[in-house]
Amino acid sequence: MRRFSNSTCEEENGIDLTPMLDVVFIMLIFFIVTSSFVKESGVDINRPSAKSATTVKNGNILVALRPNDEIWIDKRLVDLSAVRANIERLHAEMPQSAVVVQADNDSKSGLLIQLIDQIKLAGIDNVSVSAAQE
Repeated sequence: MRRFSNSTCEEENGIDLTPMLDVVFIMLIFFIVTSSFVKESGVDINRPSAKSATTVKNGNILVALRPNDEIWIDKRLVDLSAVRANIERLHAEMPQSAVVVQADNDSKSGLLIQLIDQIKLAGIDNVSVSAAQE
């Protein structure tokens, strides 16, 4: 009689990674779908400080007001007359978002009021002015 040979097949000894890759791709899709993206203003601002400053959780649209009267939205220089259209477009992409105005410490208050007025005319009532905490 012949004895059973102890030959092993190398293909059967490997670990099947397909289920692990499926889980990784499902998690990636989940995080992409559930994440919210912040629209940055695109410039650095020297914000004024305030003792009563609080953090806003849902401020997704950032508008920057520089001391030389430049308005920046979504990393682009925007004229005051085009603020309303840009905010309406960004609000259509993210309906539950609020607007945070990052006014520089040396910016003009009159232009800040006009900017907030244009944002409110775009249909957003939740407007905040950014300040640094002391």
